[in-house]
Amino acid sequence: MPLLLFTRVACAMSMRNHTSVTEFILLGISNTEGLESMLFALFLVFYVFALLGNLLIFLTILASPNLHTPMYFFLGNLAVFDIFFPSVNSPKMMDYLIRQGRTISYQGCVSQVFFYHTLGGTECFLYTVMAYDRFVAICHPMRYTVIMNHRVCTCLTVGTWVGGFVHGSILTFLIFKLPYCGPNKVNSFFCDIPVVLSLACADTSLARTVSFTNVGVVALTCFLLILTSYTRIVISILKIRSSEGRRRAFSTCSAHLTSIILVYGPVILVYLRPASSPWLDSVVQVFNNVITPSLNPLIYTLRNKDVKLALKKVLSQGAQPLGYKE
Repeated sequence: MPLLLFTRVACAMSMRNHTSVTEFILLGISNTEGLESMLFALFLVFYVFALLGNLLIFLTILASPNLHTPMYFFLGNLAVFDIFFPSVNSPKMMDYLIRQGRTISYQGCVSQVFFYHTLGGTECFLYTVMAYDRFVAICHPMRYTVIMNHRVCTCLTVGTWVGGFVHGSILTFLIFKLPYCGPNKVNSFFCDIPVVLSLACADTSLARTVSFTNVGVVALTCFLLILTSYTRIVISILKIRSSEGRRRAFSTCSAHLTSIILVYGPVILVYLRPASSPWLDSVVQVFNNVITPSLNPLIYTLRNKDVKLALKKVLSQGAQPLGYKE
């Protein structure tokens, strides 16, 4: 209800600013004419895999007492995020590919911008918290359970989602406070800040500056905190005398580092470049929206022995006949 109310308020404020556009036309992914059926099948596979893979990881963490630790608590939150995030834009994109459903209502466009940047902010904050968790685990192992207690983990997790909500709310307010009186063709497969702002019937310099600064400050601050955590982690790992100990310490961080690269690459390419390229933006956004959420289950299971063992146990229990007991 609060999210629905926010969307209605944003729409009402924009209407007061003489907005006459009631719907937008999504132009889709450029240079893909004739490939719609193939792309639909490809994106559908990635989308279903993202939903099922992340749901399986989340349920595995819930069902496995040995995974009830801070590290897997945050991983469970990441799995929930990776279920929500591709669901913001992927269904509309696949509708466009299979049915040529190009139109999206004004309210739908507001919702896409809001949820996309709310979840995007949440993702940045969540990866920062996960980096801090690894820092405490490796640099302060004797105090890990004291520092990362249940209350701290809960507060950090709530903070990531609330922070994302505030981030998305500010950006959505700035963008849809402007009047939109036509044209209404969005040069992308979903509504996002750069392509929507170009359609405004007013000076967008303030909105562009503030949105660029907001996204940049959030992304850069989180990145610097992550970099600081991993610098301390590397220093601590290099002090470990045994090669086996160093290997195990690095292995606990490798999956997280891989995910960070996949997340921050698209953010830099789309939002922090001075010049915009519609084709490159579309490719990067498809990767960020559809492919990355489907890769995280593989990244965190293939490189994590505890998750693999717990997953095998959950799947074997699910495959047992009704009434069977070991």
